[in-house]
Amino acid sequence: RISISCLLPASWHFSISPVGCPRILNTTLRQIVVIGILAAAVSLLYYSLVVIRNKYGRAYRDKRFHRYLARVTDTEATDTNNPNLNYGIVVDCGSSGSRIFVYCWPRHNGNPHDLLDIKQMRDKNRKPVVMKIKPGISEFASSPEKVSDYISPLLSFAAEHVPRAKHKETPLYILCTAGMRILPESQQKAILEDLLTDIPVHFDFLFSDSHAEVISGKQEGVYAWIGINFVLGRFEHTDDEDEAIVEVHVPGSENKEAIFRKRTVGILDMGGVSTQIAYEVPKTVSFASSQQEEVAKNLLAEFNLGCDAHQTEHVYRVYVATFLGFGGNAARQRYEDSLFTTTVLKNRLLGKQTGMTSDSPYLDPCLPLDAQDEIQQNGQIMYLRGTGDFNLCREIIQPFMNKTNETQTSLNGVYQPAVHFQNSEFYGFSEFYYCTEDVLRMGGDYNAAKFTKAAKDYCATKWSVLRERFDRGLYASHADLHRLKYQCFKSAWMYEVFHSGFSFPVSYSNLKTALQVYDKEVQWTLGAILYRTRFLPLRDIQQENFRGSHSHWRSFSFVYNHYLFFVCFLIVLLSILLYLLRLRRIHRRMLRNSSSTSLWIEEGLPPQKIAGPL
Repeated sequence: RISISCLLPASWHFSISPVGCPRILNTTLRQIVVIGILAAAVSLLYYSLVVIRNKYGRAYRDKRFHRYLARVTDTEATDTNNPNLNYGIVVDCGSSGSRIFVYCWPRHNGNPHDLLDIKQMRDKNRKPVVMKIKPGISEFASSPEKVSDYISPLLSFAAEHVPRAKHKETPLYILCTAGMRILPESQQKAILEDLLTDIPVHFDFLFSDSHAEVISGKQEGVYAWIGINFVLGRFEHTDDEDEAIVEVHVPGSENKEAIFRKRTVGILDMGGVSTQIAYEVPKTVSFASSQQEEVAKNLLAEFNLGCDAHQTEHVYRVYVATFLGFGGNAARQRYEDSLFTTTVLKNRLLGKQTGMTSDSPYLDPCLPLDAQDEIQQNGQIMYLRGTGDFNLCREIIQPFMNKTNETQTSLNGVYQPAVHFQNSEFYGFSEFYYCTEDVLRMGGDYNAAKFTKAAKDYCATKWSVLRERFDRGLYASHADLHRLKYQCFKSAWMYEVFHSGFSFPVSYSNLKTALQVYDKEVQWTLGAILYRTRFLPLRDIQQENFRGSHSHWRSFSFVYNHYLFFVCFLIVLLSILLYLLRLRRIHRRMLRNSSSTSLWIEEGLPPQKIAGPL
């Protein structure tokens, strides 16, 4: 015999035995039905909390690793037969040449929180659809009528790869950079007008007046920042505790509460001529003076990457500053010019000939030990010989940072908002990577102490030993003798720009030097196409909302409206409890009736008829 007691409001109990089963069906059928309903409800709750959570949790984890899987899928040939693929074209008109990039993306998933999944198009041989021509477009300043013929091969190349049926809906952007910026406005306008007039005649791409322009260095920096963070997946929203997050005061909503989202990365890019820094400023900034505030307006960019201008989850405030003359080669040139001028002046005052003959060279601490070099100016030659003193080299080049005593400033005294060093991450490109990897072979995670030691050892190594190592192929394949000779100077320059110029502490450990991100070079054109097509998902989102009865919409709605599900569940549970209370009242009434009948029988009296309910 098995006895079961149920501690519910009715305080029921019943027994199960082999001979008593029929009695159960007659006397406790309601109890069994109610317990069955409760068991089904609990099972449903367990399913919703555990099974569905695991299902979508697994989907979220898959999404987390999307950027790693993209390293494989991005190398596959683009399926041009897929009607759901969209295309976009960006032409980068630089100072030395023009390059065309073709991008593609599938239909938007309908979730307004997500951005377009834009990738670079790849041909049948899995190579990126990219083409470059020379010279730069600025070379046609005196003959703007030839510009459309100059750029036509690039557009024909893109037209061959983009499916013909997609041409009319494929946006084309022609964005001009450094070379065009230095031209007079009248010449810029003439070149752009020739493009806007002739291109629509020969090509069917979506090309309007706003699709051809000369972009500023600030815009170019913002696009580069967007491209890097997009590839790294930093615009994806997450609730994962393992992801680094940052508190953000969204621009334009100072009276609202701060939001928490993925931490974006800053970028440092040191080229041959200039150095650029770009990073998100998550909190409202303050200024030391009204002049500083005016300068900051030209350095801070606020933009919304989302498709809905009223939603603020993709609003970013980014600081972008470009410093001409602070690139590796330009800095060396400034250093040599200063060296030549001061040495000639000292020779005149002291009556010496230091550096004027090969027998009495100027001792340069920024060249490797015993390395020889020459400076030619105004028909004169100055001879140098390296002493390989890394610390002295750093000390000599510090004044070239042009730092000021004003707070919140960097190179040239330019305003720079505070960086939260404990909760930030930066990527260093170009010279930041070459300085750490080509010769020192320590690219990747940057460590100031290890870098300093390696740079000191390199500078102090004799030039003959360095040449021997070079001949044996111990350095990077693209490292040449020019890199070997000026590695000591550029190492010191990079170190000083990073720590003295931009004021990063020596203990800072969240800088990664890189040439590529996930095995591919990220161009600013990716950020440009992402920003300029940000409103396209609205079309897909509206279509998703229109298909309200579609099964995909129902599953989407269930996941994103789980609170409504729990409210319904609580209503059902409350109904069950009310039903149990009603059963309890009926049970008590039956007990009173049965006890009254027993009392009449014990006294030998006939039982009284009790009036039933009306």
